[in-house]
Amino acid sequence: LQGVSPPGGRWLKLYAADIGRGPDGAWRVLADRTQAPSGLGYALENRMVLGRTFPDVLESLQVERFPAFFQAFREGLASGAARSDPRICLLTSGPYSSTYVEQAALARYLGLMLVEGDDLVMQDGCLHVRTVSGLKRADAVWRRIDGDFLDPLELNPASRLGIPGVIEALRNGSLVMANMPGSGVVESAALSPYLDGIAQRLLGEGLKLKSPPAWWCGDPAGLAHVRDNLDAMTLRPAATPQRGAGRDAILGPQALAAERERVLAAFRDRPFDFVGQDLGPLSTMPAWERTDRGLHLVPRPFALRVFAARTPDGWRVMPGGFCRVSERENVDPIEMRLGIRSADVWILSENPVDVRHLGQQATPRVRRISGHLPSRAADSLFWFGRYVERAEAVIRLTLAHLRSVGDAVVTDISGDTEAPTALRIRALLEEWGATRSADMPTAALAQEALVGREVHGSARAHVISARTNAATLRARLSGEAWRVLADLIDLLSLDAARAFTESQLLGRAERALSHIAALSGLTHENMNRAAGWHFVDLGRRIERAINTSAFTLAFAHDEAGADCLGVLLSLTDSQVTYGARYMQGVALDPVRDMVLLDPYNPRSVAFQAEAIGRHLAELPALSADGIPEPHCRLAARIVAALRSGEAADFDVVGLTRIEDDLERLADTIAGRYFPNGPHALRPEKLAGLA
Repeated sequence: LQGVSPPGGRWLKLYAADIGRGPDGAWRVLADRTQAPSGLGYALENRMVLGRTFPDVLESLQVERFPAFFQAFREGLASGAARSDPRICLLTSGPYSSTYVEQAALARYLGLMLVEGDDLVMQDGCLHVRTVSGLKRADAVWRRIDGDFLDPLELNPASRLGIPGVIEALRNGSLVMANMPGSGVVESAALSPYLDGIAQRLLGEGLKLKSPPAWWCGDPAGLAHVRDNLDAMTLRPAATPQRGAGRDAILGPQALAAERERVLAAFRDRPFDFVGQDLGPLSTMPAWERTDRGLHLVPRPFALRVFAARTPDGWRVMPGGFCRVSERENVDPIEMRLGIRSADVWILSENPVDVRHLGQQATPRVRRISGHLPSRAADSLFWFGRYVERAEAVIRLTLAHLRSVGDAVVTDISGDTEAPTALRIRALLEEWGATRSADMPTAALAQEALVGREVHGSARAHVISARTNAATLRARLSGEAWRVLADLIDLLSLDAARAFTESQLLGRAERALSHIAALSGLTHENMNRAAGWHFVDLGRRIERAINTSAFTLAFAHDEAGADCLGVLLSLTDSQVTYGARYMQGVALDPVRDMVLLDPYNPRSVAFQAEAIGRHLAELPALSADGIPEPHCRLAARIVAALRSGEAADFDVVGLTRIEDDLERLADTIAGRYFPNGPHALRPEKLAGLA
């Protein structure tokens, strides 16, 4: 990059190399990784798993631990920042990245803010994070996207992953970045034939760990050698791989015929775009293989990815690495980047090792909040809560439908005959998109409402949507919450081609409801009461209030009988409370009062409205003048209407007004706090919880 001088003059903060051992026993560098090296998190996860499984073995063998390396790496990320307590972000391309799980794990372990490009914005020459409390300066970024996609203004204009204008922050020195854009040039295979000579010129000595023999095909002698030995060669792009013109092609000796012809056509057309390498076979290690005769050890090729971090005290090598093991006996070394199995790498120490965790390596400054919540994370948390609540509502409706099967037509208190309650449940499920038709057989309708894959409103669809939002929040949800969510999805992933009985579906729905209760308990009891928890619970409270209003409209209409009112109490889990309070049986006004207006009933609309008001009061204000914002005024109006109203006031008109106000409240909150809202980018210094 022209005109850019990184803080401290260091372009690299993290370096990785893929190394393999040849037939002669010598280790060689198969590839350099400087663009956005991956694998560090996988190595960490492997070590954590084995550390929990075999702690005594690691201790007795004095296996070197990772925390000191990661602590030094984090200090290296912070070095050069303008502030003494810098805000460090890990820039990811999002949950659809193949390495997103690793990135989220590293962000959590290192205490970094996990962000996407849309979370960041340039302001006054500095990079800022969009948070629910305004723009907060970012001092350092560990990028996990390719440098070409970093800034659509100055680099790739088609990029949707980067931050417009961020190169300016690098030019003026207000931002530290690992690794700097442009550092990926070191990955170019065209350098391989000349690296040893470059080392001799710059360092006065050759490489201690050499690369396999390589020939650039832009050199006539190199091209002739590669052509003469093409069957034994691995062809790689000379420059950092780019799309088009066959430059992303990698051809090994064992390539399939079609792939081989495609790459060779590009090679014949533009030979100077390629480098030929004689990688040779890789050495093997023992690996377990399962056959018809059971488990037995077999030799399998392997390669290592090793890491070095630039720290304030110089380069530090990670005491271990990420090992990839092939599942085939013979494999091209170049294919090891796609290795299926992985293994932990142990470096044995001659002295007792430091077994402290990362958090024990240094004493941090005391703080009681974990940082500012990015607007995108708030959006995902809010919708995570809403989708979980939607799934619960559909499950409760389906349970009510299965339990009401066989009910006869009932007569209400006025003596008029109404449609069976089951028909009202069917109609509501169809209205919510949980089923394609209300006229399906009972079991088929219940199965589609619970696990339907072709409808957008099934319980399964809502849980999948909750998981999609949660995928962007891996650093914020506990492992227990993730396991419950995964179990819930498994529970709602029935074989669509198989027809289940009503009793089977009833049991499945009851278990799903228990899983949702567990998930709610984990988020309520285990999440820190910072802004993230407020948005999760806000989403749940708003959605529950909307659903309860819809239930009341359907089952507590002016002509509702005991059957409908009983279903409403069941849907709002209020049967026990109602039975203890009223001994004379169900009646319209008492039921409406309990599910709409009772501030002591945790399922009532009034209870949700009061909770919504408390949450909004805890969130950051847009300005410091103390004037209530639109969403706070709207929430106060809803609370006032419920506090001052009576059960008889909430007919179709009254309930519809409450439901519309709740939907408008959700939109107003989104407009204030979420990324696409009109007020989300204002950089005022704001009061309130971060």
